[in-house]
Amino acid sequence: MSRTPGKRTEDEALRALVEGTAGVTGDDFFRSLVRNLAQVLDTHGAWVTEYLEKENRLRALAFWLGDGFVDGYEYDVKGTPCEAVIAQSCLVHFQEKLVELFPDDQDLPPLNAVSYMGMPILGDDGRILGHISVLDRKKMPPDQRTESLFRIFGNRAAAELRRMQVEAQLRTREQELGRLVDSAMDGIVELDENLRISLINNAGEKLFDCLSAQVLQQPFQRFLTERSMDKLRGLIGSLDHLPEGARYLWVSGGLEARTLHEATFPAEATLSRFQVEGEPRYTLILRNVDDRVTAERRIRSLTVQAELLKEELRELHDVDDIIGESAPMLHSLGEVSQVAPTDSTVLLLGETGTGKELFARAVHAASPRRDRTLVKVNCAAIPANLMESEFFGHVKGAFTGATVAREGRFALADGGTIFLDEVGELPLDLQAKLLRVLQEGEFEPVGSSRVQKVDVRIIAATNQDLEKASRAREFREDLFYRLNVFPIRVPPLRERGADIGLLARAFAGKYAQRMGRSLEPLSGRDLELLAAYQWPGNVRELQNVMERAVITSHDGRLSLGHALPGGSGDGGDDDGRPGGQPSRPGKDEKASVTPPRILTVAELRELERQNIMAALDACAGKVAGKQGAAARLGMKPSTLSSRIKALGIAPSD
Repeated sequence: MSRTPGKRTEDEALRALVEGTAGVTGDDFFRSLVRNLAQVLDTHGAWVTEYLEKENRLRALAFWLGDGFVDGYEYDVKGTPCEAVIAQSCLVHFQEKLVELFPDDQDLPPLNAVSYMGMPILGDDGRILGHISVLDRKKMPPDQRTESLFRIFGNRAAAELRRMQVEAQLRTREQELGRLVDSAMDGIVELDENLRISLINNAGEKLFDCLSAQVLQQPFQRFLTERSMDKLRGLIGSLDHLPEGARYLWVSGGLEARTLHEATFPAEATLSRFQVEGEPRYTLILRNVDDRVTAERRIRSLTVQAELLKEELRELHDVDDIIGESAPMLHSLGEVSQVAPTDSTVLLLGETGTGKELFARAVHAASPRRDRTLVKVNCAAIPANLMESEFFGHVKGAFTGATVAREGRFALADGGTIFLDEVGELPLDLQAKLLRVLQEGEFEPVGSSRVQKVDVRIIAATNQDLEKASRAREFREDLFYRLNVFPIRVPPLRERGADIGLLARAFAGKYAQRMGRSLEPLSGRDLELLAAYQWPGNVRELQNVMERAVITSHDGRLSLGHALPGGSGDGGDDDGRPGGQPSRPGKDEKASVTPPRILTVAELRELERQNIMAALDACAGKVAGKQGAAARLGMKPSTLSSRIKALGIAPSD
């Protein structure tokens, strides 16, 4: 570099990054990003690519070289400086002599290339999506601030590329939904706030004997008798009084409709209300009774999946990978690879906090069902009186408050996988119905006599001894054997000594990046402290401990002594006790007391929040009761509920 970015330059760089990318996405975003990156770091070129894994090639999303953009640039990874970035999946820096180091790269000599820096862009699953790099005609000496700025630009590029991929998935889902709407046998009509037709599907055209072009923006009242139109207006008015998210209803008694040519016919219908840019819209589904159930289920399932993708687009969050190289963990992962390609039922056995949900995700991700939905159900977190409806859905009027029909979790998982966490908490009457799903692949929604077929792979998890519970008649023996087709034991952390350091480093790096802190690597003493602790809360407890240690870190050093349960300092004492517990002084010894670091109010609040979250995790979200979080924390359930609300702890936390 010709100069090292000073503090003012860093501020200017960040300002350029924000101002240059604000309000733009996709190609415009990447073009602005690389231009600003080259200007900020004073390099000859900068580019962002997407990785074509099958071809082992990189395709430039934006490439700034000299004083302009290079369009349509794509190249083989082999023999280029970028190969090291892809192969090592880390930041790579060649300070000088680039042409000599990569003689097979024919693009370097014409550019008079001397130095290079690049880093990979990773997806949430750790897969390489692409990379970002800069190239210069002069030597590029190592510089911490330069590297820091480069990482900031790289992380911003990664966020946008991940957003684009999720957006592409969302578009695909919405296209599938559009194709389904057009292929549905029921007529689907969308109305604007003035009850004019804004959309009609193919079945709707056949139903009303018209073409879409003939009726769009026309008043819908021409397709209903006067009496039915008055009924529809009254129902639309009643939708406004329903809670958000539940503004849909069955049109009791149906509607008397008429075609474009005045032929009348009775129609059964549902009505729903939604908003587009703050304006109300209404959807009428006029349907053939025999085909209604199948069409509704498919439409609702695709809609739910589209909404899940929209939520993912809004809240891109990290999903932790399974980390481990200990013998017990490798054995369990080997079992995952064996059973995943099959449709066999899997029972995950392990203590609370061992990562059973990650194993369930791994089984689903490696299965032929990976492109379909993985539906998660925490059996311990659903009230007993709502559990059957949650599992199998219900029809309108099935019980008090069931004002509309609702699909259950098994219907949403049709064709995919359902993960039943804490399956040992299921009541006996529901166990019988779950057994029927396992044996026959069918169930009946609450309040319905209609049998619904379903194709679902079941993965169950428990921290209980179900075999012992079945002998004690606390769990159905026949259900136990149905679930126990392929048991996988997820080992507790105390049996995974070789993995503790790996996990601790991963968690520390994750939270340090999230909090914008720079930390020293874990020391040998840190690893001794971690290894000496028994980890009753397993990986989840280690994760919480490392987050607390990052929060209370000082001068780049983790404060494990404070973070570990029972700890009182930043390390062990002189005789090697973990947790920083001092030895008791003898008669002639003077006690040496090191005062703990004084925490700020914000740090104390965060520690309280993490402690409550750990208790809720250990109790599967239960607050009250003997096995609830309040009992573990030694406080009243009402007090704990107040603290949860005050600290802003959401169920997903």
